[in-house]
Amino acid sequence: MAFFHFRNVKVAGMAAGVPKKIVNNLTYEHQISKDYDNAAFVKVTGVEKRHYDPELTTSDLCFAAAKQLLTDLNWDAKEIDAIIIVSQTLDFILPATACIMQDKLGCGKECYAEDIQLGCSGWTYGMSNVASLLQNGDIKKALLMAGDARGHMIDESKSDPLFGFAGTVTALEYEEGNDGIKCHYGTDGSGYEAIITPGGGSRMPFNEQSFIDEEIDGKLYNALTTRMNGMDVFSFGITTAPKSIKKLGEHYGFNYLDADYFIFHQANMKMNQMIEKKLKLPKEKVPECMSQYGNTSSASIPLTIVTQLQNEAKDKDLKFICCGFGVGLSWGTIAFGTHNLVVSNLVEIDSDEHML
Repeated sequence: MAFFHFRNVKVAGMAAGVPKKIVNNLTYEHQISKDYDNAAFVKVTGVEKRHYDPELTTSDLCFAAAKQLLTDLNWDAKEIDAIIIVSQTLDFILPATACIMQDKLGCGKECYAEDIQLGCSGWTYGMSNVASLLQNGDIKKALLMAGDARGHMIDESKSDPLFGFAGTVTALEYEEGNDGIKCHYGTDGSGYEAIITPGGGSRMPFNEQSFIDEEIDGKLYNALTTRMNGMDVFSFGITTAPKSIKKLGEHYGFNYLDADYFIFHQANMKMNQMIEKKLKLPKEKVPECMSQYGNTSSASIPLTIVTQLQNEAKDKDLKFICCGFGVGLSWGTIAFGTHNLVVSNLVEIDSDEHML
């Protein structure tokens, strides 16, 4: 069973970066869907607005957020012992984007740097990876970056109205005696085709056929665009997330209802409402940000904390349960407490002013 308890780990701070440019799905000039008009799409998904700029990459957004968070924490970049980046939209196939980020931030050359390619469950997996590095005190401070910016220089008319761009940074540090992070993870690879970008890998290498569109369920896709079986993913999410949260509480002997906040991956409003109902959670304990930012993949959990809970997290001790689920099919639930969490103001980046 994939249960882990990483002790002596403190979640010290969070920050997020998004493009300054906002797309309003209600007034979007392009027809959102063959099956829905724009208003119906917003009603079904809950995504009214999203931050989008094809000139910006995931690493651009994470870098801006990291610079702000380091300033707010009063951390020197040379103190950072590890950087892990979780994304489906990394800068290059090779080298690892985390290696580039080490240099851009000015971290020391003995900094551990690693990329993890995961989607909607990625932040929860990244938290366990960073916590495992910190728990024995051999390294003291680390950054977890997570997010996605889907497609550089793409035609805006082909951008998916469900998804927004975001990059987040979570700072963690060694703290003797801290109860740390409790985790539960799972994988069902039999459902790998439910969310997939089929082309560009070793199984289906990039070639001249990669850009040819085909119609699937009324939408056009080529081999390099991500496609999703919405009903399969919906069924997976509403079944798996509640079970994982209950299992985590049962395994470690705590009542999950005692948590102050439940932060779910922001995939689809109806899906999250079903999860909330199954767990019998009061609405005020389940903040959301997808209505204003869309589905931001592995960024969605920390982005929700940054945009919805900044002031409360700064002033109070809080107990969080966070659950991510999606591509893989993969899921992860973590529970942790915070004390005077440093939460940076949201960083909005204008690509016209941003120097790549």
